[in-house]
Amino acid sequence: ALQVLDFADGVIQLVGLRAAKNSPLVGQELQTLKAHIPNVDARVAAIYRRDRALFPTGQTVIEDGDEVFFIAAKNNIREVMSELRKLEKPYQRLIIAGGGNIGFRLSRALEGSYNLKIIESSKARCEFLSEKLDRAVVLNGSATDQELLLDENIDKADVFLALTNDDEVNIMASLLAKKLGTRKVMTLISNPVYADLMQGGDIDIAISPQQATTSSLLAHVRRADTVSVHSLRRGAAEALEIVVHGDEKSSKVVGRKIEDIPSPPGATLAALVRDGEVHIAHRHTVIKSGDHVIVFVVDKANTRAVEKLFTVGFTFF
Repeated sequence: ALQVLDFADGVIQLVGLRAAKNSPLVGQELQTLKAHIPNVDARVAAIYRRDRALFPTGQTVIEDGDEVFFIAAKNNIREVMSELRKLEKPYQRLIIAGGGNIGFRLSRALEGSYNLKIIESSKARCEFLSEKLDRAVVLNGSATDQELLLDENIDKADVFLALTNDDEVNIMASLLAKKLGTRKVMTLISNPVYADLMQGGDIDIAISPQQATTSSLLAHVRRADTVSVHSLRRGAAEALEIVVHGDEKSSKVVGRKIEDIPSPPGATLAALVRDGEVHIAHRHTVIKSGDHVIVFVVDKANTRAVEKLFTVGFTFF
């Protein structure tokens, strides 16, 4: 997956992935998804085709290479993913380039479950990592050293994660790892220009540190009661979790069917969580006070209009 986001304490997820040819839904209309997996309720919130946003309908045909964002209950995610691409075997062997704060924290979280190696250029940092980590193998060297990568069986690695504080090193190390046969590469890229250049290339997932920190801050400066905000597609789009308040007099959404709510352009009310239960949004779904609504906005310029829609007024006519 290109991106996986949790909402409502993890009971519902928004997933972005690239559709692959020979998967069940590619070449089919979206409305056939229900026939393929009749016991699963899911909603495709947006599709990006050749970097242009499409607003999906039941008649939209999924094409190979489409970037598809869908939402579903967490326990249904893998079934929906299997309709869009072949599910990969579980990862076992990971190599992390960069033992800084991000690499160290990730290694500490993963070392108990994976065969993990860390490549770090600083000898002093290697000593620190060796002392703090119990099972990970710490290697002193450069992540762009082809001989080192070959010696460490890079072609057998399931995932290579480039997490140094140098964009150029991360990009070059990732491209080299991919060339040498690693299954998937994930690359930390701070410069959005570089991230755009890598889009659609050999790097499978580009990670922006700014997005992670920004997402945690954005929710605190929103007008509506916004629980969380996630940046998508390198900051161009956003997904919001908003708590609904008010009644039919003070709110523009409470007591109304989704088809009757004047959503801003490019905004999709994709799902809601009510009393801990996931409800995928359909046009006849009625919004109630207390609902946690998940909204996908293809252009973040329209986010303020979405917040205004959910802001409670003193009266509403």
